[in-house]
Amino acid sequence: MTARVLIVEDDPALRHALARVATRWGSEVLHASNAREGVALLEADPRLLIIDLRLPDGDAFDVVGPAMHRRPSPTVVAVSGLASPEETFRLAQAGVRAFLRKPMGVAELVEAVEGALREAPSLELFAAASVGRRPMRALQGELRKVMVDQALAMSNGSRAGAARLLAVSRQAIQQIVRDREGDAGRCGSPRLGPEK
Repeated sequence: MTARVLIVEDDPALRHALARVATRWGSEVLHASNAREGVALLEADPRLLIIDLRLPDGDAFDVVGPAMHRRPSPTVVAVSGLASPEETFRLAQAGVRAFLRKPMGVAELVEAVEGALREAPSLELFAAASVGRRPMRALQGELRKVMVDQALAMSNGSRAGAARLLAVSRQAIQQIVRDREGDAGRCGSPRLGPEK
């Protein structure tokens, strides 16, 4: 279902149990026992991140923040035995797609992960929190940029592949990329790669 899974969990027994289950979703399962190792393993471009909220050298936010700025960004599922309502809300705002309380059963984990991988996230919280803070046109532009960048990354730079993922024409993707290249050229920034 996904190419690579990263598990960030400080409890060795739980980390290995999660890894055994995670083979259902990935061809390769990577392990980290703390936030520092988790951030370093983001370089391997995991498509799924299963992370404990509390880690010996920080917390899930230390890994989720950098993960969500990667393209493509992974689907994130968080687990914890002691998360407050405020923390679970912050996790959702940070892009975490599912949250499970420890201890959890295998069926519960499988259902949460498969749901997170299958279903699109709700934009309601993000959109509602943006009212009065961002103009609608700016928010639409930002959403478009993120979606195009993610689709291009998921399709290895293929504009046709990105168009399929976004359910738009290849010409629409080409126009968006050309417009961005023109903006970058006017600003003296480097241009995007060749058309694919």
